[in-house]
Amino acid sequence: MSQSRKLYVKSFGCQMNVYDSRRMADTLASHGYVETAAAEDADLIILNTCHIREKAAEKVYSELGRVRRLKQAAAVENRRVLIAVAGCVAQAEGEEIIRRAPAVDLVFGPQSYHRLPMLLARAERDGRAVYTDFATEDKFAHLAPPSAAATRARGACAFVTVQEGCDKFCTFCVVPYTRGAELSRPVQSIIAEIELLAEAGVREVTLIGQNVNAYHGMGPDGGPWSLARLLERAGVVPGIERLRYTTSHPHDMDDELIAAHRDLPKLMPQLHLPVQSGSDRILAAMNRSHTRADYLSLVERLRHACPALALTSDFIVGFPGESEDDFAATLSLVAEVGFSGAFSFKYSPRPGTPGAEMPGQIDEAVKSERLQRLQRAIDECQAAFNRSCLGRTFDVLFERPGRHSGQLVGRSPYLQPVQATAPASLIGDIAAVTITEIGSNSLFGALAAVGPRAAVTRPAETVLVATGA
Repeated sequence: MSQSRKLYVKSFGCQMNVYDSRRMADTLASHGYVETAAAEDADLIILNTCHIREKAAEKVYSELGRVRRLKQAAAVENRRVLIAVAGCVAQAEGEEIIRRAPAVDLVFGPQSYHRLPMLLARAERDGRAVYTDFATEDKFAHLAPPSAAATRARGACAFVTVQEGCDKFCTFCVVPYTRGAELSRPVQSIIAEIELLAEAGVREVTLIGQNVNAYHGMGPDGGPWSLARLLERAGVVPGIERLRYTTSHPHDMDDELIAAHRDLPKLMPQLHLPVQSGSDRILAAMNRSHTRADYLSLVERLRHACPALALTSDFIVGFPGESEDDFAATLSLVAEVGFSGAFSFKYSPRPGTPGAEMPGQIDEAVKSERLQRLQRAIDECQAAFNRSCLGRTFDVLFERPGRHSGQLVGRSPYLQPVQATAPASLIGDIAAVTITEIGSNSLFGALAAVGPRAAVTRPAETVLVATGA
């Protein structure tokens, strides 16, 4: 294999796909591939796909049309370009992808990318191939570690997959079918990866999984460790200043993890906790295994443990059988909790899931109208939370230059983008910033006087929103 081949990877969907794409690039680097930001220059194009919603899958086929033309143009220049489709769409629709997009050379699922060099060699030798078996071995044990140079190029924040798959079988979700059963990585493997990231300049690590708080990986003591215990261990890795985790299921938020939000200063005071609906009837139809009261009780316990905590969530509108009363219950939950932000989606039937076969499918126009109302309510909560930050001082992890000369962009403890005039030497470091202005998508601030790190307290205005006042 040539030592100068170029790789272009495009990720769709969740943070785990971003992580997977980076690990693919790390694995292929030792086989002569160098990443490029331009698909036109690539010898290998990988589309790492998401199957959660219908539009996400259709975007992949649209993108395949574009890269097919690139492949054809390269052939005119007597240059061979390979096209590979990875991820959850590949797992669910392997043969269909080959049928609809014959320019594709290789299709492989998310549990197979550690075999990518071998699969590429097979595709080059034999022509088109589909490989969507669930691997029996630990794929992470076969992956090349991230290089220091690649890590530095990617910035001060990194994702680390600690858990994959899901055993919950929510009736709207394809994850159990595309990612498989819940599987947790061993603690030592995770910590070794975090140590490499820290040595290369990463300061914030987000532990990720489809159901991350169900983590139960084997610890160095020979027994299973909880996510809370893993977070505590990750927090003592030299150089790591911030920790986050996502995405959580309310059913698996136990007392130990709640206490971690009180006891671990490096665990950021922001939690993504999907609820999906405010209606008990719809939650039961979704097989969510929690009620509205369960969720509100959990929120109360979390905020008691960490008064500074801000919550974000996921919502699905228009699930089969959702009445106007059910939807009103979702709106009232948004007002009662006072989320600092949320993702909201129209229900999209996914083939093979129970929800797709349920009676009472909701008209698209109704779903669209409800989504607009829900998003307005969420936007109001988010705007109130952002207003409450005005005049406060936050520790900001600066990640990159801003659009204007002398400006840097970073993230607050609540994941808000923060723009401030600051020297470029602060990229990759944390500095105290006083918020002076609230924009539509960002906070603006000025470097605070040198002194102790800023303490994070829950904004008073957000408390009023959360209690419905």
